[in-house]
Amino acid sequence: MFLRRCFVVMACIFAGNAQVYAAGLGADNPTFQQVRALDQKLFQAYNSCDLTTLGDLVDDGLEFYHDKSGLSVGKANFLNAIKNNICHKVRRELIASTLEVYSLENYGAVELGEHTFCNMMETPVCNDQTNGVGKFFMLWQRQGDRYRLTRVVSYDHKPDRQRQASARKPQRP
Repeated sequence: MFLRRCFVVMACIFAGNAQVYAAGLGADNPTFQQVRALDQKLFQAYNSCDLTTLGDLVDDGLEFYHDKSGLSVGKANFLNAIKNNICHKVRRELIASTLEVYSLENYGAVELGEHTFCNMMETPVCNDQTNGVGKFFMLWQRQGDRYRLTRVVSYDHKPDRQRQASARKPQRP
């Protein structure tokens, strides 16, 4: 039931009513600032393989949906996947101009945006030929005086050059 509500929120944001939601919270809003800081902390830990900090930011019942690997449930599975597949191999960077944050009354906040990934095994320096680009939806639950990440949907992963090429193609009517 809860997951269905999350997808309804996503559908409203991405569907025809996008104009209503497009602005999100302003960058000066305290919730926006807090979620942006959480994103920075989460991915600084991700990029440096700080599993302790990652574990502290993630809820025990985390549900992580990924377009390439499917569903992963639980903090332990998430941390093992990071340790085995990401640590010192991949770096993630937020595309800051795409960040959107929305408050969820009596729950927390939704974070949406796009991010790039660099495969550090292929090249130590990220560039358009090696970066991947993806979209994400993250649900942060307020638990007492802090937020924890409870749901992630990470999707539409493409090499950056493929995304740039498809953006230049004329759209069919």
